[in-house]
Amino acid sequence: MADLACGCPGTQVRTLKNIEQNDNTSSERLVSELRQWPTQLQLVPPTAPYLDHAHLLIAADCVPFAYAEFHRDFIKGRVLVNACPKLDDSSSYIDKLTDIIARNAIQSVTVTIMEVPCCRGLAMFAEQAIAKSGRDVPLNVVIIGVDGQRRN
Repeated sequence: MADLACGCPGTQVRTLKNIEQNDNTSSERLVSELRQWPTQLQLVPPTAPYLDHAHLLIAADCVPFAYAEFHRDFIKGRVLVNACPKLDDSSSYIDKLTDIIARNAIQSVTVTIMEVPCCRGLAMFAEQAIAKSGRDVPLNVVIIGVDGQRRN
Protein backbone atom coordinates (compact mmCIF):
# COMPACT_ATOMS: atom_id res chain seq x y z
CA MET A 1 0.00 0.00 0.00
CA ALA A 2 1.20 3.50 -0.80
CA ASP A 3 1.04 5.94 2.10
CA LEU A 4 0.73 9.68 1.85
CA ALA A 5 2.92 11.99 3.87
CA CYS A 6 0.20 12.67 6.43
CA GLY A 7 0.26 9.04 7.56
CA CYS A 8 -3.51 8.89 8.03
CA PRO A 9 -4.76 5.29 7.71
CA GLY A 10 -7.74 6.61 5.71
CA THR A 11 -5.40 7.61 2.88
CA GLN A 12 -3.88 4.16 2.35
CA VAL A 13 -4.30 2.94 -1.21
CA ARG A 14 -6.57 -0.09 -1.28
CA THR A 15 -8.10 -2.21 -3.99
CA LEU A 16 -11.53 -3.35 -2.82
CA LYS A 17 -12.93 -6.75 -3.66
CA ASN A 18 -16.66 -7.16 -3.97
CA ILE A 19 -17.72 -10.28 -2.09
CA GLU A 20 -21.22 -10.29 -3.52
CA GLN A 21 -22.12 -10.61 -7.17
CA ASN A 22 -24.20 -7.64 -8.24
CA ASP A 23 -26.24 -7.88 -11.42
CA ASN A 24 -28.39 -4.88 -10.40
CA THR A 25 -31.49 -6.52 -11.90
CA SER A 26 -33.31 -7.58 -8.73
CA SER A 27 -35.20 -5.58 -6.15
CA GLU A 28 -32.67 -6.52 -3.48
CA ARG A 29 -30.24 -3.99 -2.04
CA LEU A 30 -27.58 -2.92 -4.48
CA VAL A 31 -23.94 -3.69 -3.85
CA SER A 32 -21.31 -0.99 -4.03
CA GLU A 33 -19.36 -0.90 -7.31
CA LEU A 34 -16.46 0.99 -5.72
CA ARG A 35 -13.22 -0.91 -6.25
CA GLN A 36 -10.58 1.35 -4.68
CA TRP A 37 -9.76 3.74 -1.89
CA PRO A 38 -9.16 6.63 -1.54
CA THR A 39 -11.39 8.36 -4.06
CA GLN A 40 -10.79 12.06 -3.27
CA LEU A 41 -8.61 13.41 -6.09
CA GLN A 42 -6.31 15.23 -3.68
CA LEU A 43 -5.59 11.94 -1.87
CA VAL A 44 -5.17 9.58 -4.85
CA PRO A 45 -1.49 9.02 -5.64
CA PRO A 46 -0.78 8.95 -9.40
CA THR A 47 1.14 5.72 -8.78
CA ALA A 48 -1.81 3.82 -7.28
CA PRO A 49 -1.86 0.36 -8.92
CA TYR A 50 -5.59 0.46 -9.63
CA LEU A 51 -5.04 3.36 -12.06
CA ASP A 52 -2.98 1.30 -14.51
CA HIS A 53 -4.92 1.01 -17.81
CA ALA A 54 -8.10 2.11 -16.04
CA HIS A 55 -11.23 3.72 -17.35
CA LEU A 56 -11.19 6.83 -15.18
CA LEU A 57 -14.33 8.40 -13.72
CA ILE A 58 -13.96 11.96 -12.45
CA ALA A 59 -17.08 12.85 -10.47
CA ALA A 60 -18.12 16.16 -9.03
CA ASP A 61 -18.84 15.60 -5.34
CA CYS A 62 -22.59 16.33 -5.60
CA VAL A 63 -23.35 13.95 -8.48
CA PRO A 64 -23.66 10.70 -6.49
CA PHE A 65 -26.19 12.37 -4.18
CA ALA A 66 -28.33 13.70 -7.03
CA TYR A 67 -28.14 10.74 -9.42
CA ALA A 68 -29.70 7.63 -7.85
CA GLU A 69 -28.09 5.07 -10.19
CA PHE A 70 -24.56 6.46 -9.87
CA HIS A 71 -22.90 3.15 -8.91
CA ARG A 72 -24.60 1.12 -11.62
CA ASP A 73 -24.34 3.68 -14.41
CA PHE A 74 -20.95 5.24 -13.70
CA ILE A 75 -18.69 3.53 -11.13
CA LYS A 76 -19.14 -0.01 -12.46
CA GLY A 77 -16.05 -0.88 -14.51
CA ARG A 78 -14.29 2.41 -13.74
CA VAL A 79 -11.85 3.83 -11.23
CA LEU A 80 -13.39 6.79 -9.38
CA VAL A 81 -11.81 10.05 -8.33
CA ASN A 82 -14.02 12.81 -6.98
CA ALA A 83 -13.56 16.51 -6.45
CA CYS A 84 -15.38 19.80 -6.08
CA PRO A 85 -14.09 22.59 -8.31
CA LYS A 86 -15.88 25.21 -6.20
CA LEU A 87 -14.94 24.22 -2.64
CA ASP A 88 -11.59 22.45 -3.12
CA ASP A 89 -8.27 24.14 -3.71
CA SER A 90 -8.26 23.01 -7.32
CA SER A 91 -5.03 24.75 -8.36
CA SER A 92 -3.20 21.44 -8.71
CA TYR A 93 -5.98 19.44 -10.39
CA ILE A 94 -4.81 19.82 -13.98
CA ASP A 95 -1.26 18.72 -13.14
CA LYS A 96 -2.51 15.85 -10.96
CA LEU A 97 -4.90 14.58 -13.64
CA THR A 98 -2.21 14.99 -16.32
CA ASP A 99 0.16 12.86 -14.25
CA ILE A 100 -2.51 10.20 -13.66
CA ILE A 101 -3.42 10.02 -17.36
CA ALA A 102 0.15 10.00 -18.70
CA ARG A 103 1.64 7.66 -16.11
CA ASN A 104 -1.10 5.02 -16.22
CA ALA A 105 -2.15 4.72 -19.87
CA ILE A 106 -5.71 5.66 -18.94
CA GLN A 107 -8.12 4.10 -21.45
CA SER A 108 -10.97 6.63 -21.19
CA VAL A 109 -12.13 9.51 -19.03
CA THR A 110 -15.74 10.07 -18.02
CA VAL A 111 -16.56 13.25 -16.11
CA THR A 112 -19.86 13.54 -14.26
CA ILE A 113 -20.83 17.08 -13.28
CA MET A 114 -23.91 18.88 -12.07
CA GLU A 115 -25.70 21.37 -14.33
CA VAL A 116 -24.63 24.28 -12.09
CA PRO A 117 -21.95 26.63 -13.48
CA CYS A 118 -19.31 25.89 -10.82
CA CYS A 119 -19.10 22.24 -11.95
CA ARG A 120 -18.02 23.13 -15.51
CA GLY A 121 -14.47 23.63 -14.24
CA LEU A 122 -14.07 19.92 -13.56
CA ALA A 123 -14.78 19.07 -17.20
CA MET A 124 -12.34 21.77 -18.32
CA PHE A 125 -9.65 20.39 -16.00
CA ALA A 126 -10.07 16.92 -17.51
CA GLU A 127 -9.93 18.25 -21.06
CA GLN A 128 -6.78 20.27 -20.35
CA ALA A 129 -5.15 17.33 -18.53
CA ILE A 130 -5.75 15.00 -21.47
CA ALA A 131 -4.23 17.58 -23.84
CA LYS A 132 -1.19 18.10 -21.57
CA SER A 133 -0.67 14.34 -21.18
CA GLY A 134 0.04 13.97 -24.89
CA ARG A 135 -2.22 10.94 -25.01
CA ASP A 136 -5.27 10.38 -27.18
CA VAL A 137 -7.84 9.49 -24.54
CA PRO A 138 -11.59 9.53 -25.19
CA LEU A 139 -13.44 12.04 -22.99
CA ASN A 140 -17.13 11.84 -22.13
CA VAL A 141 -18.81 14.55 -20.04
CA VAL A 142 -22.18 13.73 -18.48
CA ILE A 143 -24.28 16.49 -16.97
CA ILE A 144 -26.73 15.72 -14.17
CA GLY A 145 -29.55 18.12 -13.29
CA VAL A 146 -30.25 19.19 -9.74
CA ASP A 147 -33.41 17.10 -10.10
CA GLY A 148 -31.26 13.98 -10.56
CA GLN A 149 -31.94 13.56 -14.29
CA ARG A 150 -29.29 13.22 -17.00
CA ARG A 151 -29.14 16.29 -19.22
CA ASN A 152 -27.16 14.65 -22.03
